[in-house]
Amino acid sequence: QVQLVESGGGLVHPGGSLTLSCAASGMIFKIYAVAWYRQAPGKERELVAFVGGGTTDYADSVKGRFTISKDIAGNRLYLQMNSLKPEDTAVYYCNYGTYYSGRYHSHDYWGQGTQVTVSS
Repeated sequence: QVQLVESGGGLVHPGGSLTLSCAASGMIFKIYAVAWYRQAPGKERELVAFVGGGTTDYADSVKGRFTISKDIAGNRLYLQMNSLKPEDTAVYYCNYGTYYSGRYHSHDYWGQGTQVTVSS
């Protein structure tokens, strides 16, 4: 059974940085495309960044500020977040899926997420 465990969230001031980490069971990050999503209160879950099929892409709202990376040997996925804004406040989730037809397709499995709060 796949397990995804996110960590690294917290409270940070606007302009600050955080690095989120996701640990997975099995060789998820070697086999599948992987992604970070977020869900803010009262909003739908949105795709933040993904890597797979030779492609890395980001939501327009985070381009130039966030970087997704994976450590296959360590079986971890990371999201480096810089220049954080209050609108980045959300629960962040890692996910695995597939990349085809020019887009990322998630598997419907989610960990518990990690809360990121950006506030002064």
